[in-house]
Amino acid sequence: MKVTQTSLPDVLIIELERFHDDRGFFLESWNAAEFAKNIGGDVQFVQDNHSHSRRGVLRGLHYQVQRPQGKLVRVVRGRVFDLAVDLRKSSPTFGRWAGTELSEDDHIQWWIPAGFAHGFMVLSESADFLYKTTDYYAPEFERCLIWNDAAVGIRWPSDLEPILTARDRAGALLRDAEVFP
Repeated sequence: MKVTQTSLPDVLIIELERFHDDRGFFLESWNAAEFAKNIGGDVQFVQDNHSHSRRGVLRGLHYQVQRPQGKLVRVVRGRVFDLAVDLRKSSPTFGRWAGTELSEDDHIQWWIPAGFAHGFMVLSESADFLYKTTDYYAPEFERCLIWNDAAVGIRWPSDLEPILTARDRAGALLRDAEVFP
């Protein structure tokens, strides 16, 4: 496991070791001891999620104000642009974002701890996106930051017109969003 910091020091890129042979490959996608050794802390995941989306779908930028979720994300089919926005008011990187492309080819994972909004846009014809969470989904506490807030300044890597749910189209601007202390 190789861990690299992003421009948001708590959001990490995790490169997994793959073992190839003439049959294909094998990789260990989760190992609690390795995660604790390389990332720090005893993270416990309670829920696994799988979304399948078509090209141009933008999901996010989601977070939970109570029962916040840390997320370990990866793409098993297709290609997405994945990002996190720091919503911790006390953080020196509050309001800043970091993003990366995730694909079935690189098997890179992203660790996004609690306190961040998270979202992704599908760049391939479709994508299967898997993620583990450190707390259960609680719709009553879910919030959404608008995907195109000029104050955040996300540079989406595509000129695709995003396909959004009504909830995601109605996300809050950073200045109006409920954030973390």
